[in-house]
Amino acid sequence: MPLVSAVAVPESATLTPPRPVEGSDGLLIEVDGKIVPNYDATMVPFEEGDVVTGKVVRIDQDEVLVDIGYKSEGVILSNELSIRKSVDPADEVELGEEVDALVLTKEDQDGRLLLSKKRARFEKAWRRIEAAAESGEPVEGTVIEVVKGGLIIDLGVRGFLPASLVDIRRVQNLDEFLHQKIECKVIELNRSRNNVVLSRRAVLEEERKEVRQQILDRLQPGQVVEGAISNIVDFGAFVDLDGIDGLIHISELSWSHVNHPSEILSIGDTVPVKVLDIDRDRQRISLGLKQTQEDPWQRVVDTYSLSDELEGKVTKVVTFGAFVEIMDGVEGLVHISELAHHHVENPREVVEPGDTVKVKILEIDSERRRLSLSVKRVAGNEPPPGTVPSGGGDLGEVRDLGLSDDVFAGPEVSGLGDLRATVEAQAAERAAAETPAPNADDVPEPESTPHEMTEAGEPAVADEPAATEESAATEDGAAEEAPVDQPAGDAGEDPGEPAAS
Repeated sequence: MPLVSAVAVPESATLTPPRPVEGSDGLLIEVDGKIVPNYDATMVPFEEGDVVTGKVVRIDQDEVLVDIGYKSEGVILSNELSIRKSVDPADEVELGEEVDALVLTKEDQDGRLLLSKKRARFEKAWRRIEAAAESGEPVEGTVIEVVKGGLIIDLGVRGFLPASLVDIRRVQNLDEFLHQKIECKVIELNRSRNNVVLSRRAVLEEERKEVRQQILDRLQPGQVVEGAISNIVDFGAFVDLDGIDGLIHISELSWSHVNHPSEILSIGDTVPVKVLDIDRDRQRISLGLKQTQEDPWQRVVDTYSLSDELEGKVTKVVTFGAFVEIMDGVEGLVHISELAHHHVENPREVVEPGDTVKVKILEIDSERRRLSLSVKRVAGNEPPPGTVPSGGGDLGEVRDLGLSDDVFAGPEVSGLGDLRATVEAQAAERAAAETPAPNADDVPEPESTPHEMTEAGEPAVADEPAATEESAATEDGAAEEAPVDQPAGDAGEDPGEPAAS
């Protein structure tokens, strides 16, 4: 077989200029009657800075060779493959894969065509990000780093996702998002500083907006639903109802007094709650937890009757008496006049918080949730001989103590907090306001005050008080007992004032 060699013929030496062969799309030309390949037509025209497409033909440890249809393969160095740091070329591309690359230089000092895959992505990414920022559409990227304060997202450029915008609620462990693909909205863009700030929370909130409306349309006051505790604050707890949060106010957590919601709830707990109110315009839902539990007041009505005697624990001592808890969530008031048969100036003379005492039920008012108790009327607490009970009368003659509803108000009254302390403060203020004026004897007389004269012209002498039978008996030694104490706590008496003796 004869050896055929191709000899380049200078164009100037040809008799006729070359012309393309019909049907060859310019890949073949006719030169002096001979058909030869048109190599110039196979090369893609480009300039430095252009983005070209090529096929990966070789992967080395520190570079990748790409055929872009030029007279030689282009070279992509490992540091030009990705915005990630210290990448392995085999992890970024595969043999035969088509990639976009930006032309850095058509020929370096070694005659190589240098390309950059990451810069091609950078250019294309910026155009995509700018369009997304303008339209409000989300962009998708992969989490490549966890840094202080947030995540780095690979969008072709490095985007920063602050920790506070990763989710609707604060994420405790950002590492769980590493290598995940997520959608975010562009909220800040500055190309001159290569600064892209993202928000995944904005995407989630938009997705949940429609869901929240559907939930609001479905819920009705009085319904009992289940939800997970999503957050706990001083004034209550938030419950996630599958896409929208409702609030359980601290006063609706329990029938008993609650100092802080964390005493009975933890984040993540699943609890049944009752829908109390829905503000559809503001998308706010008020929930109650205690309404899903047995009302302890109903247990009081079903279990106890007037004159029953039982044990309870003193929970608080105030100026007008003591509160005693007879069962979980139910407290009754022992008025100061019902603490002892003798006159009591300060309830702490008789009881202290934490004491266990026996009490007798004087009144059960389930409508107003009032419970009046007595310590002195318990069987076995008879008064000393010759002492008239300070309360006076038997159980059928229990007097109206004149206490306001606030005294008996429990934690079910929303927003009032510890009402017992409030009542005590109000009573102290009233007592201070009603303090009598200074005694007239303490006011100095004028230096020259004329004495009142009788008709005879002699100074008048004030009549001496007549001696009472009691005082006379005392002087004569006929009385064997001390004067009787006046009953404390008259019907119109203010609970904050001590009983008169």
